[in-house]
Amino acid sequence: MLWRLTLWLKITFPSSNKLFMKLLVTLLSAIMLVSCSHEQGTHNPQYYPNHYAEDGTFRNPYLEESEKSLIQFLWARSTTDWSDWSGHEMKVSPVTLDPQLIHQTNHPIPRVSWIGHSTVLIQYKDTAVLTDPVFSDRASPFSFAGPKRTFKPAVPLEQLPKIDYVVISHSHYDHLDVDTVEQLGDKVTWLVPLNMKAWFEAQGVTQVVELDWWQTYTEGDVTLRLTPSQHWSNRSVWDKNEILWGSWQIEIDDFNSWFGGDTGYNPYQFKEIGDKLGPFDFAMIPIGAYEPRWFMKNMHVNPMDAVKIHQDIKSNLSMGVHWSTFQLTAEQIYAPKDALAEALQKFPDLPEFKVVPIGSSFQIIEK
Repeated sequence: MLWRLTLWLKITFPSSNKLFMKLLVTLLSAIMLVSCSHEQGTHNPQYYPNHYAEDGTFRNPYLEESEKSLIQFLWARSTTDWSDWSGHEMKVSPVTLDPQLIHQTNHPIPRVSWIGHSTVLIQYKDTAVLTDPVFSDRASPFSFAGPKRTFKPAVPLEQLPKIDYVVISHSHYDHLDVDTVEQLGDKVTWLVPLNMKAWFEAQGVTQVVELDWWQTYTEGDVTLRLTPSQHWSNRSVWDKNEILWGSWQIEIDDFNSWFGGDTGYNPYQFKEIGDKLGPFDFAMIPIGAYEPRWFMKNMHVNPMDAVKIHQDIKSNLSMGVHWSTFQLTAEQIYAPKDALAEALQKFPDLPEFKVVPIGSSFQIIEK
């Protein structure tokens, strides 16, 4: 259906026509945002005892889900200011990542480097873990349309140090990039949610470990555990919720960290993660792609929700990710940074929750 509609648009409006591109971008945005937005639900653990649906797909245990319609998406677009990020980049400009910092053969102190969006490089001792690596110019099934990078990755893919493990949170295009997967291939071990392994095998990648929520992969002093989140999965209009989504505990020896992937907030799952696995030395928590709130709130946290997650999981230090790279929703490029600072003013005694520019690389030193 998507390809037929795209072909019709292409024939009707030649690629040189700006109207074609506007229609295609709107179509892609509708597919992406409608696919990760649901109506507000009610917690009912007896009705939703787990994350398995009767039809073999997956569901969010704490939501009675109702998919947003195309009409609702168009209403959100028409009633919200979706002005682009042009001219606002200076407030969040990246910094230059020194290659020597990440190309050491051993890191006696944990080092974290933000490559962009949800891509973070975690290095400790002789182990390197990469989260949701996306190095392509667009978060889209197309190379010519869809959300385009505002800033290039802090380090090109070919200049990464040796990577041991990659964790994937879910199947959306801004978190699972086919070109990146093909280039990394079987040089790394991929940790993915249930039902995603077949997708990797279709790309010719076989070094893949598939996990359910709370399942663990352990090798030496490395433990990678898929933990719950509240989100959604699809790569097209035909595979809704066929692949599980999740967050990740990344534990290397005595360094305990957590990667939130992409998620909405509920007062149950993150408290459970904190009670079972916390406290965490470090957490990577999404803070962007959240407006308009009525449309996005169940599937994308805003900065205030992110602060709640920071508290719930018992993080000693958190960093905001999933912002300033791709314009996926209506808020401006600098809005998550400002909103997080405002939210944190209400909790002056919390452990640090920092916002850094893309390209930042720092050590996690125990206080």
